[in-house]
Amino acid sequence: MQTIFAQRARLPLGWAENLRLTLDNGRIAALETGARPQAGDAQADVLLPSLGNLHSHSFQRAMAGMTEYRAAGKDSFWTWRELMYRFMDRITPEQYEAIAALVFMEMLEAGYASVGEFHYVHHQPGGARFASVTELSERVFSAASQTGIGLTHLPVLYTYGGAEKQALNGGQQRFGNSVDAFSKLVEHARDIAARDLPQDACVGIAPHSLRATCPEDLAEVLQIQNGLPVHIHISEQPKEVADISAWLGARPVDWLLDNAAVDGKWCLIHATHMTSTETIGMARSGAVAGLCPITEANLGDGPFNGVEYLAHEGAFGVGSDSNVRISLPEELRTLEYSQRLRDLARNVLVPGEGSVGETLYLGAATGGAQALGRDAGRIEEGALADLVAIDSGVPALCALKSEQLLDGVCFAAGDDTVTDVWSAGRHVVQQGRHIGRDSVVAGYKMAIKELLSSL
Repeated sequence: MQTIFAQRARLPLGWAENLRLTLDNGRIAALETGARPQAGDAQADVLLPSLGNLHSHSFQRAMAGMTEYRAAGKDSFWTWRELMYRFMDRITPEQYEAIAALVFMEMLEAGYASVGEFHYVHHQPGGARFASVTELSERVFSAASQTGIGLTHLPVLYTYGGAEKQALNGGQQRFGNSVDAFSKLVEHARDIAARDLPQDACVGIAPHSLRATCPEDLAEVLQIQNGLPVHIHISEQPKEVADISAWLGARPVDWLLDNAAVDGKWCLIHATHMTSTETIGMARSGAVAGLCPITEANLGDGPFNGVEYLAHEGAFGVGSDSNVRISLPEELRTLEYSQRLRDLARNVLVPGEGSVGETLYLGAATGGAQALGRDAGRIEEGALADLVAIDSGVPALCALKSEQLLDGVCFAAGDDTVTDVWSAGRHVVQQGRHIGRDSVVAGYKMAIKELLSSL
C-alpha cells in the first residue's frame, strides 16, 4: 500500500486540489480531495496521468546523430533505412538489452510510464536462429524489469522485403519469420512474460506493414491476437502508398479497413498519407493513430491529417519511434506545430474551442493507454497507477493557472519539469532521476564502446 499527496491533480472532470491517493497492487484504490498530507505520503506538486509511449524501436537510440550527414543525392526515409540496417547488423543480445534499458530509463524520466516496443529484430546477423526463438524479446523483458517501465511487447511479423512478396535482403534477414514460426515465438514470449514480468505487462502482435506481409498471412496471424493489441505501420511514405496501391488495388488504409476487422484494439502507426475518406474511416473504426512527430519530422515523412481526424473524434497517441530524441513535451508540440506549418494557422488541433495543450496531453494519455492495452490514462479509482508529478514552480510554468498548465507543459516547458513517475505503482523516478540511473548508464556506455569497436 502506498499513498501520494498532491497539491493539484488533473482528474477526468477537471482540476482538484489537495488530493490524497491510495495505491494498492499497482492500481489507484482510493481518492480523497480536500485532504491533508499525512506522514509517509509521497509528495507531489502537480499530479497528472502519465502517457504511454506507444511506438518504440529501442535499438535505434544507439544510432541517434549518426544519420544527419547529407550524402550525395537526395536523402530520404529509404536511404536512412539502409544505414539503420547496416548498424543493426552488428548489435549483440547483450548490447541490445543495455540499449533498451537506457531507452526505457529515459522514457520514464521524460514522464512516460509505459512503452509499446515494436520489436522486429529476432535473429542473428544473416538470419541464423538463436538457440531460443525469444532471445532478443527476453532481452527487452530484462530491460523492462531493470527499469520498471510498463511493457506492451509487440513482436513483429516481417516475412517479405517489400510489396508483392519480395524476398528479404541484407539486414532484413534478422527480422524474417513465417507465420508459423512467428506464432510459436509469440506463444513462447507470452509464457515468459506471464512468468517473469509484472501483471500489467502484455504481449500483443505487430504485422510490420502491408508491404512486409501479404493478405493471406495477415488474416492467419490475426488468429493469435487473443484480444490483445495489434499494431501495424501504415501509409508512412508516398512510395509505400504507391506500391500497395499497385499491388492490392487500394491505398493502404482503405485496403486495411476493408479487409480486416479494425477496431479499438488496433494501433495504426504513422498513417501519414491518407485521403479524407481514409481519415474519416480510420477515425470511425475506433483504432488509435500512433503518431511519432519527432521521428516523422526527422525522416521527412510529412504531417498527419490531424484536423479532420480529430473533427471525427479519432483516437490518437504518441511514440518516440526511432528514439532520436526522447521528450514527451516535444512530441506533443511537434504534432501541433506540424499542423500550424501546413495550415498557416495557430491553435489547430482542438475541435471547436478550448485548450490545445489539454486536447493534446489528455487525448494522448487516453489513446496511448488504449493502444497499449493498459487500463490507464486517467486518475480515478480502479485505474492503473500510471502517474507523473511535475513541478509547476519552474520558470516556464510558474506564471500559469491550473487550466493553463498543460498548455505550458506542451508549448513552454523543457524536460526539467518531471519530478516523479509511477508505473503501475512502481515509484521509479524520484526527484527527477530514475532510481537505477547510474547502473543503466554505465551498462549502456560499455555496450556502445563494444559496438563501435566492431563497426
